Amino acid sequence: MNHADHPKSSQSQVSSLGKTALQAEDIHQAARRLEGVAHRTPVFSSHSLNRLARAQVVLKTENLQRTGSFKFRGAYNAVTSLGADASAKGVCAFSSGNHAQAIALASTLAGAHATILMPEDAPIVKRQATEGYGARVITFDRYRDDRSALAAELADREGLTLVHAFDNVQVMAGQGTVALELIADTDPIDVLVVPVSGGGLIAGCATIARELHPTIQIVGVEPESGDDTARSFAAGHRVHIPVPRTIADGLQAETPGAITYPIVRQLVSSIVTVSDSQIAQAMQILFERLKVVVEPSGAAGLAAVLSHPDKFTDRRVGVILTGGNISADSFSRTIAAVASTDEQ
Repeated sequence: MNHADHPKSSQSQVSSLGKTALQAEDIHQAARRLEGVAHRTPVFSSHSLNRLARAQVVLKTENLQRTGSFKFRGAYNAVTSLGADASAKGVCAFSSGNHAQAIALASTLAGAHATILMPEDAPIVKRQATEGYGARVITFDRYRDDRSALAAELADREGLTLVHAFDNVQVMAGQGTVALELIADTDPIDVLVVPVSGGGLIAGCATIARELHPTIQIVGVEPESGDDTARSFAAGHRVHIPVPRTIADGLQAETPGAITYPIVRQLVSSIVTVSDSQIAQAMQILFERLKVVVEPSGAAGLAAVLSHPDKFTDRRVGVILTGGNISADSFSRTIAAVASTDEQ
């Protein structure tokens, strides 16, 4: 559970920044495009949770977003930003589930056809939802096949526009509206905690958060087995790791995005890691104490707050609950496994 800290202080980072691919205005434009389409998800806190965390915790509930995760924001912003010709030809994407569902619904709303490359072992509830939103699904083996190469070949063969899950400025801008709303809907926060996979969510959120509050700290969270961003911070360049094996299927990136990484490197204060057990415990706490259901990836931020008290005690902390796409069976098995471990 080591963490990688950025070498510069919050204030010096902001003052020394140059232009990046994503700007705060991109996020404001995305917010205007999403108004009345995406849900403005609730922001709330809990005295019980504050006592457990020894901090003032404010939760942004993107598990209640359309398609069950924050991914709808970026997908809709990207798909509706396409020109008429590209939209008519259709789009494609690769995803373990949440981006897949988001692209499927966004494309349906925009009148475009979507084809999704999805891992064979993706949660069945996510595949069924993706197909239910109108997309064609093609499966692949995430541990054997090169998903990027497969998607590029598909896009070229069928004339589709590939909408990357994170390495896309319009996707990042849409995701950044999560932090824009969180900051607008609560008192000032000291730290913003964001789960990290390829970096689209944290890049967008960090861009707007640091624009609005230059001294805010941004903390990214990864699974212990999927610490590619933490390793990249430590090495000073993008590091590639094997496909992570973790219950957090939405946080299984092998390397930070080429576009997202420079933004994350400049704006994010530190990256911490959490174990699968800590993630499951956070899911259990959210369910039992707050009556909120989240998937493992969605609970990673709270898991970090609870397992890294040195970073969060006595501070006002904003946490993004990124998604809630999990079947009742998978949820109950995950919680049962935690209970079994506690009894040993």
